[in-house]
Amino acid sequence: MKNFQTEGKFSLKELCYKCMIFVLTTIVIVYFLPHEGKFNYQFDINKPWKYGLLQASFDFPIYKDDAAMKKEQDSIMQLYTPYYKLDKDVSRQMIDKFKKDYAQSLSHIIPAPAYKHHIERLLNQIYSTGVIAPNDFSQLEQDSMQHIQAVDGNLSNLIEINELYSFKKAYEKLINTDTIHYNKSLLQRCNLNNYIIPNFSYDANKSETAKRDLLSGLSWADGFVMNGQKIIDRGEIINPQTYNILKSLEKEWNKRSETVTEKRLTLLGQSLFVAILIACFMIYLELFRRDYYDKRGSLALLFIIIIFFPVLSSVMVENAFFSVYIVPFAMIPMIIRIFLDSRTAFMAHITTILLCSIALRAPHEFILLQSIAGMAGIYSLRELSQRSQLLQSALVVTIAYSVLYFALDLIHVHELAQLSTHMYVNFILNGIFLLFTYPLLFILEKIFGFTSNVTLVELSNINNKLMREMSEVAPGTFQHSLQLANLTAAAANRIGANSQLVRTGAMYHDIGKMLNPAFFTENQSGVNPHNQLDYKQSAQIVISHITDGMKLADKYNLPQVIKDFICTHHGYGLTKYFYISYQNEHPDEEVDKEAFRYPGPNPFTKEQAILMMADSVEAASRSLPEYTEESISALVEKIIDSQVQDGYFKECPITFKDISTVKSVFKEKLKTMHHTRISYPELKK
Repeated sequence: MKNFQTEGKFSLKELCYKCMIFVLTTIVIVYFLPHEGKFNYQFDINKPWKYGLLQASFDFPIYKDDAAMKKEQDSIMQLYTPYYKLDKDVSRQMIDKFKKDYAQSLSHIIPAPAYKHHIERLLNQIYSTGVIAPNDFSQLEQDSMQHIQAVDGNLSNLIEINELYSFKKAYEKLINTDTIHYNKSLLQRCNLNNYIIPNFSYDANKSETAKRDLLSGLSWADGFVMNGQKIIDRGEIINPQTYNILKSLEKEWNKRSETVTEKRLTLLGQSLFVAILIACFMIYLELFRRDYYDKRGSLALLFIIIIFFPVLSSVMVENAFFSVYIVPFAMIPMIIRIFLDSRTAFMAHITTILLCSIALRAPHEFILLQSIAGMAGIYSLRELSQRSQLLQSALVVTIAYSVLYFALDLIHVHELAQLSTHMYVNFILNGIFLLFTYPLLFILEKIFGFTSNVTLVELSNINNKLMREMSEVAPGTFQHSLQLANLTAAAANRIGANSQLVRTGAMYHDIGKMLNPAFFTENQSGVNPHNQLDYKQSAQIVISHITDGMKLADKYNLPQVIKDFICTHHGYGLTKYFYISYQNEHPDEEVDKEAFRYPGPNPFTKEQAILMMADSVEAASRSLPEYTEESISALVEKIIDSQVQDGYFKECPITFKDISTVKSVFKEKLKTMHHTRISYPELKK
């Protein structure tokens, strides 16, 4: 009966709106995903492998461990000798300098020519053997070198380090050689250390080349792993060999992810994957839940959830922060089921966990566990009406996790001793975090404008302040509302509508009568104040219970869905009693219907339509002279058919079949409500 005239028309604005949601969601999720292709497994030697089956996705060598490599390097480096260049000009320059100094000044200290020849001879001997700088000499001693390669042009000779002269050794040779014929004190006065400088210098190029040549013969690998080869499976103990293979895989994995091409390909793949999943979910909404695009609160909730959990998973994996299995993913379908519907809850859950899975290195197990847990959450929380249900749901989800993981463990392990236990701790923590769904519901209600069944149950409690006040101020209206709550709930259950919603709406639909209770028949006790007013004034007072009700609803912060019942339970209908009475008194006058018309709007949900029908039927049933099956049936048919003919349900998704079912329920319930009792006989005296 709903008018769908606007459906099927192309809207550029709507298309841009959907494209913006698609692009923003994709960009945010891809931005937080790990792009480096990091090796995100955590493992240790002599510990069980806590992930699923791991196979090599490419060929890679098995690198030797650091200790073994260090030992082999030290062994082969014992064959290494550094290269030093011989500078023949140094000898000539220093002897020439001595001769010059002797002619100028030293001849006064050692006048005998024999001294001069003695020093020249020693300098020739020293430089022909070789002099090394103190720093070089210390380094050779530190490295425990026994020989050096002396490079003279294109030739090199192996020389023992002990044969070489340091500055100190060369100076001592000059002053201590043949002290019988040459006075030591005179030689000391000549400052002979001025003529000692190194004639061997370190040849870095030749030395490093020699070092590389030696190390090139060293094997860095101790085997090879082929693409597709099994490395380790769940529950297997990581022995030293396997540990070395895993470290080699990690090294090669990180090396491959460092290339620009690899990063670009990873980013492209992630973008395509995310875009496809988001597109599939939006296609689902387009085909089955187009109305959610008009409900900004619903749409915001869905896409915030779809963004939040993948981002959280990516951050945890990127920073190795706890395990993703402690995150209560089952909260996704539970929240969406409470506020929206089960089908959307499941689709959003599957989409979200698939998006989360690309941040993991072992996604298959994750997807399987989370899918089953999500279905368990949806099944266990079909309708939330009390807090204890969340505790039961958390328990069901935890058991589902544990049983399924236990089954997977049995498939992969060879012995019961290999069964891992750490995951069950994660599942328990997951269940505890799932309990935070309850306080989260109230936050989401306030932010997105939803109303959960828990809130509806609390509002329908007759002991709350507004209900107690109505029972005292307008007892007749209160009893009418109670009767209506039972009547509408029964009808809603029969046609698949939200019974709790319509029950609560029925409790509050007439709260506006609390401001002028005496003007409504159910609250009168013999005195009718309408007798002192004309029909237009009376009509305006009766109509005002709608606007007064909306004011009270705002004062007590009632949800919008309850306000909708207040303003739609009469729709755009007329106050027929006063309208007809006025028309009968003024037959020649053209009556302005707007003075007798309720402000509306007409019902636009099944629940509101049920309330409108029940309100009219229940009120009219009180005026029946007798309560028989025929009279009640005729009354129900007459009133509801009149409402249908007046077009009150044109904007409401209720069908003729639903209306027929509602009629049947009303007839059954009214017969029960107005049943007759037998009269008890009096005792004859």
